[in-house]
This record gives sequence, C-alpha cells and structure tokens, in this order.
Amino acid sequence: MDLATVVGLVAAFGLMLSAIMQGGSLMIFIDVPSMIIVIGGTIGTALVNFPFGDVVGAFKVVRNAFFHKATSPTDTITKLITYAGKARKEGILSLQSVMNEIDDDFFLKGLQMAVDGQEPEALKDMLEKEIEYVMERHDKGAEIFSTFAAISPAMGMIGTLIGLVQMLQNMSDPSSIGPAMAVALLTTFYGAVIANIVATPLAGKLKIRSASEVLNKTLVTEGMTSILEGENPRLMEQRLHAFVAPAERESNFGK
Repeated sequence: MDLATVVGLVAAFGLMLSAIMQGGSLMIFIDVPSMIIVIGGTIGTALVNFPFGDVVGAFKVVRNAFFHKATSPTDTITKLITYAGKARKEGILSLQSVMNEIDDDFFLKGLQMAVDGQEPEALKDMLEKEIEYVMERHDKGAEIFSTFAAISPAMGMIGTLIGLVQMLQNMSDPSSIGPAMAVALLTTFYGAVIANIVATPLAGKLKIRSASEVLNKTLVTEGMTSILEGENPRLMEQRLHAFVAPAERESNFGK
C-alpha cells in the first residue's frame, strides 16, 4: 500500500473534519440533495464525455494510487546487466533459466521473445507498441479524474444557484430559507472537496505511477534489445543510465 496516498487523504480529511467539529456538529455538513447534485451530476457529465466502460475502468485504476509495487530503475538495470553478461558468456538461450526470477509480465515477455530468437528490431518494435498502449490506458484514467476535478466545482455552482432560486422563491416562508441556503452552500463545499482533495490528487498520482511504469518498461525494452545485439554490458549500462537521474545511477562494474 502506498503510505503517502493514505497519509495524505487521512490528513486532509482528518484536519478538515476536526476543524468542522470544533465549530459545531458534523451533521450540519451532511445534505443528501447537495450530494446528489454534485456527485450524481459529476458522474453523469463524465459519462457524456467518456464511454461508460472508460469511466468504470477509471475507478478500477484508482487502486494503483493505493496499491502499487514500485520497481526501482536501478534494480531493473542491475538485472539487465546481469542477464547481458550471462547471454554473452553462455548464449541467449541461457536466459531461459532465469525466467522464474522475474515477476514482471512485461520483463518476462521480453525475455521470452529473446529466447525464442526474435530479431532485435522486431522485439523493440513490439515492446514499444505495448508501452504506447499502456500509456494510453493510464493517460485516459488520469484524464477522467482531471475531468471530475473540472466538473465537480461547476456542479457545486449549479447546486448553489438551485439553492438560491429556491430560497428566493420562498422568502415569505422563513422555515424554507435554511434548507435552501444549506443546498446553496454545501454543493459548493462538496464540489471543492471532490476537486481539490480527491480528484486532482488522484489524477496526479496516477500520472506519476504511469511515468514510473513506462520508465521501467523502456529500460527493459532498451536492455533486451542490447542483449540481443550482443552489446558490451558496460556500454549497455552507460546507455541505460541516461534514463535515470545521476543520483540513482549505481555502476555494476565499480568506478
């Protein structure tokens, strides 16, 4: 589980709820009509903008923000250098013996293609194509949550206008002013919370997750292509280090 995501959400909601309860009851901030306007309106508008399956799929992608096993680029490079040395000494077929060490499907696919005798250019082309599809899927999920962040404040404003109209229509009845004003204010509140505490941060986290995954897949693609081409492991390491920050570069050959 990603601790930063959990701690961030708990801290944001916890501090907000604490401040609310310092000034009164939490129940005064719960209004079902306001929730229906903002949440229902946001999801409904998103369905107009995106296919139904994409919207449902976006909620499934949320688990990547909470449950994500990060793969270190340094570890990926180390494995690739080790396999490159093994392939140069024992032949490309020797990589079949290390497949049980790999728990990443993309990496395993690259190894399998190499062992099966795939040409370097063909392997690189197929893996890069898969990376493109992964980026498209991830970008779509982040885009949907960015859309939620854009729509929810607008739905809050619509709810505010609805509440104001109801209030102005019933000025002669003092008992109706309170509920109408609650709808007017709480819809704006709900819209702001959804946009700034939920949707925008999740969209950002999904983009970061996507970039991290694409980086590791790119390293695998470049590394497996180099292995098939018989490139010197030392030169291969230098080329792969270009994809990571200088602080993260660890040589497998010493200084």
